[in-house]
Amino acid sequence: MEILNIIFGFTFIYFGYLNINDNDAWLWVSIYLIGAICCFAAILGIYFPTFYLVFTACLLLYAMTLFFAKDGVLDWLFKHRMQSIIASMQATKPWIEKTREFFGLLILSTVLLINYFFYQ
Repeated sequence: MEILNIIFGFTFIYFGYLNINDNDAWLWVSIYLIGAICCFAAILGIYFPTFYLVFTACLLLYAMTLFFAKDGVLDWLFKHRMQSIIASMQATKPWIEKTREFFGLLILSTVLLINYFFYQ
């Protein structure tokens, strides 16, 4: 489990770094740094199960808003027929950012839930 937390701890730091130039950097850098801190703290034997659940619930609620938002994941799936989200972001393709954010939230939520159930 420590290896998983090390990998994802550094991954979340990298995700935060990728969001530094965004307009909403304060939000995304904070979200990913909290995830990284949770991973590294778990390695040290420090974990807060209630926080994992509350934070994960908030992340999943936000993910749901991104899923149903205009130019969100649903639009990407059906309106844009799952066009590549790996392409560079453009003002004419706002669904790329929302879809990436959605999947980032799912990854972070999954890791937090794995930690929650493993350390119970």
